[in-house]
Order: sequence, then C-alpha cells, then structure tokens
Amino acid sequence: MHNPVRPRIRCRTCSILVALISLGYAGIGAAAPEEIQVYMDDLSKPGESGVDVHNNYVISGDRNQPYPGGQAPNHVYRLTPEFYYGVSNTVELGFYLLTTREPDRDPRFDGSKVRIKFIAPHDPNNGFYWGANLEIGRTDLRVSEVPWNSEIKAIFGYRSGPWTYAVTPNIEVPLSTHGGPVSSEIHSKIAYSISPATMLGFESYNELGPISHSPQLHDNGQTLYAAVDHDFHSFDLNAGIGRGLTAVSDQWVVKCIVGAHF
Repeated sequence: MHNPVRPRIRCRTCSILVALISLGYAGIGAAAPEEIQVYMDDLSKPGESGVDVHNNYVISGDRNQPYPGGQAPNHVYRLTPEFYYGVSNTVELGFYLLTTREPDRDPRFDGSKVRIKFIAPHDPNNGFYWGANLEIGRTDLRVSEVPWNSEIKAIFGYRSGPWTYAVTPNIEVPLSTHGGPVSSEIHSKIAYSISPATMLGFESYNELGPISHSPQLHDNGQTLYAAVDHDFHSFDLNAGIGRGLTAVSDQWVVKCIVGAHF
C-alpha cells in the first residue's frame, strides 16, 4: 500500500500509537484544528504537486467562546485547501489557506500557513522511518489568540506486514510579541490494511499544554477517531469520526481529507 513517494492511500490520518494515546493534557476548549491528521512519510515526487482538501465539522462542542474574540466550536465547519510541491526525494513544500463557517454566517478567511517537510531515506514498505515538518503562519483571532505561530513536528513511524504505526510529537512556538508559552501535543496512529486499497484504524490527538507546567490529564483536549483510508485511483480519501474523551474536548467531530496529485 505504500510507495517511496506520496502514497496513493493517504494514511496520514487514521491513527493511534497504542502505548502513547493515554497521554493527554491541557487546555481550554477550542474548535477543531484546520488539519486533523498524523504526519507520515508521504512526499510528492520531485517536480510534481498536489492538493489535499481538509474538511471537519464539530457536531457537538462548546457553545461558548474559548477566549474573548474566539470562535465557539459548536457546529463550526472548517475547510482548508493544502497545496504541496515536491522539491527533491526528501523535501516537500506546502501552503495552507484556512477558512471557517459558523452557523448562519458566511464563510470567513482565517489566515494562511507555509510548511517544509523532510523525510529521511528509508524502506517504504517495512521498518522504521523518521522526518520533521516546520510550519509558520498567521491566523485570525477567531481561531487563535496568537496571530503569528510556528509548529515543529517530529515524524516517526514503523511498518510491519499489514500494520502501520506512527507518532507525531508537536511543539507550538508563538512568534508574536507576548504570544504566550511554548506548548506541545502528541498525535498517534495505528492502522491495518484490509486490502491493497483500504486501511482501517484509529487516530488519537492529545494536547499536552505548556511545556513549563505539570500537566493535569483531565484538563486537556483528547480526541479519539475511528477512520478509513481508501484509494480511488484518481483521488484518495480519508474519513473519520472522533469522540472527545475529556470535558474540554469537542464531543463529536467528523472529518475527511480528499487528495489529488498532478
């Protein structure tokens, strides 16, 4: 199911690494992020490009603003096109456009981000892989208290037969003046190939909160998704439904990513 370059089945989103999902920490409730996925080793071929369209909708979430000027998560739909280009066999560039739509309101533009992703050479079918992803962007107050932010993601994974395991530790560093503390999250994944075109699995997203504070497990957002990835040849699809595991999490979220490559 996996090729050395961007795979036909986008298994970036369908995930939990069993030993790590019990970790969860921190934070006040907020709308689902613009991209709900676990980063893996997929890359575009050098000189080739593509687009992923990220969609998610909060079926049941907090009806109150998470902070002054913030967007109440309940019934918010987020649409985020992600464009990417293969620079080499190990490096890919990406660009995001963030939009949201609240109930009974027109869609709004919420900012943009750029990213650079590196994946070290490895066996694409079996064994261990690693890499890193850096994102920098500016977002609207509705979706973030801090206008300028950066995220550094470490990418780790392992394949054995039909099983795929992955984990993405994520450190968020505010770039705006007085932007607040450095915080962290951990995203993880386990998936099983039931056919050459289809994978089933779980994904887990856990907020760890400010790295300078001792976390309290019940005070932070934790969401567990059941997900499926399928290759339709002309495009690929990831879809899932998530359940919040703590009081500050969105209780039910649906998501999908549609990817096309050219």
